[in-house]
Amino acid sequence: MSKVIGIDLGTTNSCVAVIEGDKPVVITNKEGYRTTPSVVAFDKNKERLVGDLAKRQAAINPDRTFFSIKRHMGSSFTKKIDQKVYTPQEISAYILMKLKEDASNYLGEEVTDAVITVPAYFNDAQRTATKDAGKIAGLNVLRIINEPTSAALAYGLDNGQSQKILVYDLGGGTFDVSVIEIDDNTIEVLATSGDNHLGGDDFDERIVEYLIEEFKETHGINLAKDDAAKRRLYEEAENAKKVLSCATTANINLPFITQQKGQTYHLESNITRAKFEELCQDLVERTIPPVENALRDAGLSKNDINSVVLVGGSTRIPAVVNMVRQIMGQEPTRNINPDECVALGAAIQGGKLGNQLVPGSKASEILLMDVTPLSLSIETVGGISSRLIERNTTIPTRHSQIFTTAGNFQTSVDIKVFQGERKFTRDNKLLGNFRLSGIKRAAAGIPQIEVTFDIDANGIVNVSAKDLGTGNEQSITITSNDNMTEEEIAKAKWEAEIYGKKDEAYQGYIDSYNEATKAYNNAVNLLEANKKIWDKQKKKEVKRSLNDLKRALAKTKIDKLNSNIASNLDNLATELNSLV
Repeated sequence: MSKVIGIDLGTTNSCVAVIEGDKPVVITNKEGYRTTPSVVAFDKNKERLVGDLAKRQAAINPDRTFFSIKRHMGSSFTKKIDQKVYTPQEISAYILMKLKEDASNYLGEEVTDAVITVPAYFNDAQRTATKDAGKIAGLNVLRIINEPTSAALAYGLDNGQSQKILVYDLGGGTFDVSVIEIDDNTIEVLATSGDNHLGGDDFDERIVEYLIEEFKETHGINLAKDDAAKRRLYEEAENAKKVLSCATTANINLPFITQQKGQTYHLESNITRAKFEELCQDLVERTIPPVENALRDAGLSKNDINSVVLVGGSTRIPAVVNMVRQIMGQEPTRNINPDECVALGAAIQGGKLGNQLVPGSKASEILLMDVTPLSLSIETVGGISSRLIERNTTIPTRHSQIFTTAGNFQTSVDIKVFQGERKFTRDNKLLGNFRLSGIKRAAAGIPQIEVTFDIDANGIVNVSAKDLGTGNEQSITITSNDNMTEEEIAKAKWEAEIYGKKDEAYQGYIDSYNEATKAYNNAVNLLEANKKIWDKQKKKEVKRSLNDLKRALAKTKIDKLNSNIASNLDNLATELNSLV
């Protein structure tokens, strides 16, 4: 069996590693670098360029160059070049093919198997898209694992004593934070949180915006309308960001930045670290809530954390390090390479899956236990999100729950699967839906429908529904591009806290509606069963009460429920229950 490689498919740069002996090592690409730019381009001759070659020509070929494609994974984004429409999976596949080729050259044999990392907050569509990219690249993707978890795996190899760590992962396009416990060769993720649209690209953007505005004030020219000029600005902004990580001032010099009416213009500017930090202060502060959420979900305080591990190139920004130091009350560890540790951890996991680790070695003994980042639920009467799997549940996992019908003699039910933390499905994200047909006709509440959620080790969701009466079953694998976007995920958790009390009050109204419906159906069934037993007066009172409740339910609109309507339904249901 060929070696299993570990791949960190990054937003800005990617890295590939492999196990040699009992240690993971980074594979150098054919250009001689340990990381490869995640850039793909098509030149004027329609030749495909990947990595450093693509990045070098980007300024003169911006319309035919793909940057930060990882931010579009799992979305409907496409781009047409030379009459061909490219998807994020295809562009990512070209990057993976480059890494696969470099690994094959390094090892002297064809590589076929890989472990690929993704941000912890990637949803099901994004994870599936990443796996599909691997397939397109000719790779057998053995496992998709979360980036912070992979970094912890690399960290735990050399720091295996019992401890709780916080992995703060700020990469080129995403931010993840995971609270992880290392104990007795076990690496267990306790909680994870993050922001899938926050990373080094956003810091570069702030410098670019600043330079564009400065140039506009000086020359009256808006460089934002010049794609070639903007590409050069982004390259220089990235360089300036790196310089400001070790110096207090960065000089930006871009001769011949643009031409207007036959006149050539140059751009030269100095940006101080203080100015850079002022421009990016809100970006740095956006990392605080996910850290606090992860600690809270893990049931820990910052004082329980033994070490803070920085992952991702953007953690070299001094303002970021200062923020981590401030919110965690300790100095982050610096004994792990933030650019390479994710790939190294993936290589360890690949070595385990491929049985390629030295028996008895430290790496062979480590057990990895990851989690799912967001809760999964189905919709029940009144738009309630009935959770089957809570966020931060260890994966792989499987959970079943029995549900029933809401109306009399239903022969089918629609199963709608949602992701998010709110109590009502309207506030969460629909992942997919399917219909279970062939249910045996019966009164409401009689059929038993078993709904099962199954999350595999890659974090990909399968949902099935089975009528226990007939044995009929239907299922769905959540792979649609209609999953949650990065912003929706962050918003979902934020809104869950902000609107929590409001949700609880409204759920009380829904409960009243559901109880009234239940009372009505129960009374109808009892009236039919006892029509020859009950006396004439009782039947008359029951029918009157039934009609009153029926009219009230008919006039009630779920989205218009309030305390007065709920109270009226409670009273009518109580009266009916007392009569039967």
